[in-house]
Amino acid sequence: MTSAAPSDALLELARAHGVATDFTDWTGEHRVIGEASLRSVLDALGIDASTPDAVDAALVAAADAPWRRTLPPTVVCREGWTPWVHVHVPDGSGVRLTVELEDGSTREVAQVDRWVHPRTIDGREIGEATFELPGDLPLGWHRIVAHLDEPAVTEGTDSATLIVTPGALEVPEVLRHGGATGLMTQIYQVRSASSWGIGDLGDLGDLASWAGTDLGAEFVLVNPLHAAEPVAPMEASPYLPTTRRFVNPIYLRVEDIPELARVDAEGRAAVEQLAADARELNDDDTIDRDAAWELKREALEIVHEVGLEGRRARDFERFREREGEGLATFATWCAIADRYGLPWSEWPSELHDPRSAAVAEFASAQRDLVDFHMWLQWLLDRQLGEVQREAREAGMSLGVVHDLAVGVHPRGADAWGLADALASGVTVGAPPDQFNQLGQNWSQPPWHPERLAELGYAPFRDMVRTVLRDSGGIRVDHVIGLFRLWWIPEGLTPADGTYVTYDHEALIGILCLEAQRAGAVVVGEDLGVVPSIAREYLRERGILGTSIMWFETTDGQPTPPEDYRELCLSSVTTHDLPPTAGFLTLEHVAIRERLGLLTRPVEEERAHEERTIATVRDALEARGWLTPGAGLPSVIEAMHRWLGRTPSVLRAVSLADVVGDRRAINQPGTEDEYPNWRIPLAGPDGQPVSLEQATEAEFADVLFRATAGD
Repeated sequence: MTSAAPSDALLELARAHGVATDFTDWTGEHRVIGEASLRSVLDALGIDASTPDAVDAALVAAADAPWRRTLPPTVVCREGWTPWVHVHVPDGSGVRLTVELEDGSTREVAQVDRWVHPRTIDGREIGEATFELPGDLPLGWHRIVAHLDEPAVTEGTDSATLIVTPGALEVPEVLRHGGATGLMTQIYQVRSASSWGIGDLGDLGDLASWAGTDLGAEFVLVNPLHAAEPVAPMEASPYLPTTRRFVNPIYLRVEDIPELARVDAEGRAAVEQLAADARELNDDDTIDRDAAWELKREALEIVHEVGLEGRRARDFERFREREGEGLATFATWCAIADRYGLPWSEWPSELHDPRSAAVAEFASAQRDLVDFHMWLQWLLDRQLGEVQREAREAGMSLGVVHDLAVGVHPRGADAWGLADALASGVTVGAPPDQFNQLGQNWSQPPWHPERLAELGYAPFRDMVRTVLRDSGGIRVDHVIGLFRLWWIPEGLTPADGTYVTYDHEALIGILCLEAQRAGAVVVGEDLGVVPSIAREYLRERGILGTSIMWFETTDGQPTPPEDYRELCLSSVTTHDLPPTAGFLTLEHVAIRERLGLLTRPVEEERAHEERTIATVRDALEARGWLTPGAGLPSVIEAMHRWLGRTPSVLRAVSLADVVGDRRAINQPGTEDEYPNWRIPLAGPDGQPVSLEQATEAEFADVLFRATAGD
């Protein structure tokens, strides 16, 4: 679309709220954001920029905003830093500042001898007092409290969140001495004889135990396990969850629930029949989440009816207390979805607000149903903890490494329960680039940066804590999103969006704090267009990057393994590409040709990809790791040997490569045309491969030894 050039005042207002007014595109060309896009994005931030007078008023409001608050909503600093905190009080009024530490103790804060001219706000003179936080405050979540001589007349409260974060995340001991090799997989693909049509946490535990014991793997990286819809149709993509804080109960292993033993004979028989019906799904060529969940849910309801006793009941109550309002809100959303279906925008209007009296009445009337959904999350918490214990007992130093999706479904639980923390009227995506020349719209509502600060970053903290609990690490998808996100106004194309910046010092600091407390490693997926300054910042904070062999090139040739980054998770492939055997046989070209997705003649596409593969083969042959004319297994082994010569502290082998799978997990640009995220693990012939068969694959040991540098 075309748009008028924005006025200087509109540009100033956009910058004041972290909205980019220009950017450099993938071709290196400077792009100016149009007036319509800026006004729409500002509107999503709650800023009226509809007229010149409104823009002028918004500029005044932006300048006055800090003075209308007694304290800033949140202060984030690194351990050892001594930041100044500005306190706004009626001019001439006395004030002192204290810090209430999370352990319950209190610290006085010294005032700085600094005079600032008062500012007139709504006809009142407001002064500014400056305090310097001490540099020996411990890591953690604290509160700053302003003690005033007279009641505040400003809009802010007299307390604020204080977050003290590590300067840099400590690298786990195992990564300081030669790094670690692990396995990566989409766990829903990995079906065993015990699966209910989809890979579950029992399968993950068995996979981790095998990989740790037989292969010497130090970790297993899995897809996001975030919760999906509780009713059909369930979103197949693990990267478009209904919430990132809670887990999808489809991953529960019913047989591992202790209360199953207390179900009566009739109920046990029903569960066994449901299990038998579900296991028939294991032979299907695609994963049917809706069918698997329908059967599993019926079994879970039978088990739930027997209730909890003794220490299990007490443990459930502790879990509910720990997760608090967030768990209750999510469980209530699930219960309402059970009764009224989805999307929630079609529910009775009085149920649209999670804080309404109607929602409270529903939760009270449907207490058992709400309890059921909380119980599911407790079971998941317990089973995830057991999986991590099994992984560590199998010799893994890290264990399970989880994946954090970049956002949530626009009509999901978070869009309902966390609406006050999300921006409306916009979605997240990406500007046009060489692979997607129209840009991308991921249909995900973004965090509202200013509201996050006002909420003390609690929604972000709670989400990160859940993913990190009982894990050895976390992979953050599209980590640049903690710096900036491409916002697309409703009704406009991805090309008409702009970047909105986030307080990366706060978001990444919180990520480091929670990861250090969990003893976990953090990997930031930094593929694609990522400014070098962002990569340097992440390295400084101890966050690992991501390197994929197919993407690592220098002057048109494969980057020498010795030149890979040290603080990095390196692998030959990723879920965004076909498995290595598929890429080498141009499976991705065949799929795109079949679906009509090519933008140039297929012969030209094949020739381009064949040249890429040829450069890789030539490089492997030059190292003496591959003989000319060698077959697929030898090429794949040599590529992993290349990986094993990198200094990267984490190196991952795809389970799909172990079994010779060729099919892509996801084909961008498709919906029903391709079974995205519904393909089970398969062999070279496309036939499903079970977990039991995968653990017997001799190629697993070959690839692990090569990747480990043996």
